[in-house]
Amino acid sequence: MAELIGPRLYSCSNCRNQVSLHDDIISKSFHGRNGRAFLFSHAMNVVTGPKEDRHLLTGLHTVADVYCGDCREVLGWKYERAYEASQRYKEGKFILEKSKIVKENW
Repeated sequence: MAELIGPRLYSCSNCRNQVSLHDDIISKSFHGRNGRAFLFSHAMNVVTGPKEDRHLLTGLHTVADVYCGDCREVLGWKYERAYEASQRYKEGKFILEKSKIVKENW
């Protein structure tokens, strides 16, 4: 009998709420507050906090913290606006910190 294997996912490391698809990773070369982070095109089952301007490694951005929709753990942030033209590709994308997510269905 064949096993049914769903899509590869990332889940909140605290409560296992599914927060993103592996196929939505744009880059694994980012850094968050606690180390390595991934840039995703989409996130699901998350809540965003208020927008604020932050000076990040690549310049000034307007970002909103991203929380798990179930346990409210901070998972990363969403880029709302990039002030430098070379960084605009990040707008609307999500940073999820590697230490805050776990792999599912691998």
